[in-house]
Amino acid sequence: MPTSTVDGQAGRPPAHLDVTDLAAGYGNVPVISDVSLTVGRGELVSVIGPNGAGKSTLLKAIVGIVRVLHGAVRLDGTDVTGYASNRLTRAGVGYVPQVRDVFHGLTVMENLEVGRRGEAGGQAAAWTVDRVLELFSSLKPLRHQRARFLSGGEQRMLTIARALVGNPKVLLLDEPSEGLAPLVVQALWEHIRTLKEAGLAILLSEQNLWFASGLSARVYIIDKGQIQLSSTFSELEASPELKRTHLAL
Repeated sequence: MPTSTVDGQAGRPPAHLDVTDLAAGYGNVPVISDVSLTVGRGELVSVIGPNGAGKSTLLKAIVGIVRVLHGAVRLDGTDVTGYASNRLTRAGVGYVPQVRDVFHGLTVMENLEVGRRGEAGGQAAAWTVDRVLELFSSLKPLRHQRARFLSGGEQRMLTIARALVGNPKVLLLDEPSEGLAPLVVQALWEHIRTLKEAGLAILLSEQNLWFASGLSARVYIIDKGQIQLSSTFSELEASPELKRTHLAL
């Protein structure tokens, strides 16, 4: 495994989600190997890398969609490696995939009801349907609209809203800005910043460096299925050599 040039340990919150030496893939062929990372309680952490680097596979392995070959995933110290997705959701891990995975034949409200879980998931206040509609205010007048008629940005916001009403302890977001118009990306950035400020722990996978750097203090750079660097964005900005080596994505 490549060693980190900058460890980014200073000021890090205690591990809330802890991924250790994870290898995962399809069949017995690993796509990612020896991946370790942590997300502290109330922390937003980014995983950055080019297409095909292993970002989506990493998130899918954490949530039990892709087979884990070795290593461990722990949530608040409990080993949840290989949990089925529905069991992991009940344990407190929310997942928003790269695709806009809405139920097209259901209304916005019906999509939210599908994901709703009453417990607060360790947050100060529960993410109720009313609360997420206040956050994603553009969905509020569309609540009786079928999801197939929503724009791409509205569908993306609905997938995040649906994960939120499950009241996760940790939310995994896989390239949320991909394929969206700049104004929609800016609005989505503001929504995710609000989630961070509300104290929700978030693991964000992104190619868009601007999007990620404005939201998170810490970053893991992944390429060829391995973590190439663990750092803080401020340390990267201060080192032209690190930027040249690792940010030519």
